[in-house]
Amino acid sequence: MKVLPNKQYAVIGMGRFGTSVAQSLSKLGFDVLAIDSNQQKVEDVSAWVTHAVTADSTDEDALRSLGLRNFDVVVVAIGADIQASILTTLILKEFGVPQLIVKAQSELHGKVLTKIGADKVVFPERDMGMRVAHHLISPNILEYIELSKDHSIVEIKVPSFAVGKNLKQLDIRAKYKCNVLAIKTGNELNISPLAEDVIRTDDVLVIVGKTEHLSELELDYAEG
Repeated sequence: MKVLPNKQYAVIGMGRFGTSVAQSLSKLGFDVLAIDSNQQKVEDVSAWVTHAVTADSTDEDALRSLGLRNFDVVVVAIGADIQASILTTLILKEFGVPQLIVKAQSELHGKVLTKIGADKVVFPERDMGMRVAHHLISPNILEYIELSKDHSIVEIKVPSFAVGKNLKQLDIRAKYKCNVLAIKTGNELNISPLAEDVIRTDDVLVIVGKTEHLSELELDYAEG
């Protein structure tokens, strides 16, 4: 199994969405720093994240003292306080955080966040914490959908080692107990592909299986 780089993740705002993202990343084995201005919320998550800190994210000195400029990915999951969300995003952008993911409350809020430099804006109604977490840890994952507690579907961009091979050679069903439902090639969709179908550069595989089996596949098929 391929070992992924030990990236550092920070999640600011321990509401429902932020808690879900932080918990999902933690369960996947990654180090997570959880931040919230509410001490009780920080205490509630402290048992299952690497570090949990009470801090005002609109305080530039406070964020600097936490070393957030050195984190690979920061998720701003602040709830209803749009002003705090925007100010926090501005501060982190000035810090030069490599990847900044920010939760938006509305389309207008999202447009503002994009204009001030958020690398990705997510909307809780469309982007569940688990989907975001899987995309963060594996850039090749384009989509992640939970079908049930135990089963999911992923869309994954094929890594370089799979290009030029057919599905029989990749043997995803035997190795991971998952099934390839389709192959996307540009705007074309090959439903129920054959074992002899060859994978091409930039193809996307649509795969269904048990969540635990898909997690192993995600790690092996991750690049970057």
